[in-house]
Amino acid sequence: MAENRLPLRSVFAPVRALFVGDASAGILLILVAAGAMLAANSALAPAYDQLINGKFAWYPHEKLKSVHYIVNDGLMAIFFFVVGLEVKREIVCGQLADAKARRLPMVAAAAGMAMPAAVFMLVSGGGEYTNGWAIPAATDIAFAMGVLGILGNRVPASLRLFLLTVAIVDDMGAVMVIALFYTPEVSMMWLGASAAVLALMAYLNHIHVSRFWPYILLAIVLWWCVLNTGVHATIAGVLAALTIPMHRKDGNSMLERLEHGLAPWSAYLVVPVFGFANAGVSFAGMTIHNLLDPLPVAIAAGLVVGKQLGIFSAIWISEKTGFAARPEHASWQEVWGITILCGIGFTMSLFIGLLAFPGNQFLIDEAKIGILTGSAISAVLGYVVLRFSTVHSPEAANLDNK
Repeated sequence: MAENRLPLRSVFAPVRALFVGDASAGILLILVAAGAMLAANSALAPAYDQLINGKFAWYPHEKLKSVHYIVNDGLMAIFFFVVGLEVKREIVCGQLADAKARRLPMVAAAAGMAMPAAVFMLVSGGGEYTNGWAIPAATDIAFAMGVLGILGNRVPASLRLFLLTVAIVDDMGAVMVIALFYTPEVSMMWLGASAAVLALMAYLNHIHVSRFWPYILLAIVLWWCVLNTGVHATIAGVLAALTIPMHRKDGNSMLERLEHGLAPWSAYLVVPVFGFANAGVSFAGMTIHNLLDPLPVAIAAGLVVGKQLGIFSAIWISEKTGFAARPEHASWQEVWGITILCGIGFTMSLFIGLLAFPGNQFLIDEAKIGILTGSAISAVLGYVVLRFSTVHSPEAANLDNK
């Protein structure tokens, strides 16, 4: 498999323009989240709540009755579609295509999901909070890569690619968690319809249909079918992405062209809109006691402590046992800094938090506080650790020289 791998520059190309050396996507998320919190705790609070949660006079489906539902069940399908495209590219011709190269990110991602869940359960004590075990499991790519963009050549390219790959792998894990653990009941009729649409999309790939429009139209149909199954509709985005052909008949990359086109919309529109619709936590009626409740503390501990402990331990054990080497040109201090940044769990953590406590707005708000706190601590601490690491040569720091 190793001989089929693309050069590092080609592998990273679809997303490097968004995140490497460019902190704008992460900064935009920070500003949007701050704006939502200000709106929810000011004189604008009623208007903000009406905008996000007010029911429409007419809606085609119960899960599309407000802006909040449309963003979470509809718009976020685009985000998951882009994630699916990234996953497929990595598996077919990227870092996950080579068995030896994928060892470290996959082991690190697995440990980086298991340890935060364990820390969460230990700190929260379970009980009514048990369903939130997966909230600190995933890393937010935009925020984490945004911090790396601010740091510039203080972080070697190998570590930036490692962080991206780990984030993609644990996004895959988060999608599986959502499908398996946050689906209360399933309509078999709609599940069958979803399977039929997905099979048709796979067949189009098999017969080398290389036009975009049949896949896009069927992806929309698939989304509608999945919306009615009971499984969260955004799963349709990942499934649809996996059916997109890698190449056209003329040899040009169909998948990368689609990813290039959608990645900016996902990073600069979909995710910020999701952040604005979901980060607006109202502190009205909350006290310091509430902020120190088991749920927000457990989530923050899972992100800050669990993530770095799980991932750093996996890297250290892998290198010491000879299973896999740490990223080249990276010191242990830099590896530690990267594992801290993996505790930035904004987008996917907020998403899982909404699914974990349906109908319980108080616990949802507490979960959001834990996510925002843990993510902020991870971002600042990771930045400080990496800021005082060594400055690398252009050969080590620049993807173009790989």
